[in-house]
Amino acid sequence: MTPRPRRDGASPRDPHLSGGLEVWLTGTPAELDAATAALTAAGHLAQHGTRWPLTGADAGRHRLYLRLTIAAAPRRSTRTPDTATGALIDLDAARANRRPA
Repeated sequence: MTPRPRRDGASPRDPHLSGGLEVWLTGTPAELDAATAALTAAGHLAQHGTRWPLTGADAGRHRLYLRLTIAAAPRRSTRTPDTATGALIDLDAARANRRPA
């Protein structure tokens, strides 16, 4: 009996992808907990996969899939700052007028 060719695609059981960040994490349970908490603090956790224990040289470590929705940070301006408002500080003058501690 010849094996059927492997179907390469999403499982019908998986939720449909609608964008977002997909991350595969590998580490100890404590590292995975810390990374999951940090990533969740940055956005919304849309899907939390099952932890899969690794074997062999990686025994004691696990693999975890996460899908998150994270808002992109606005880009910083690359324009030269407006110095007419006095927003910049003259560091040389400030150091010259500094009182000794």
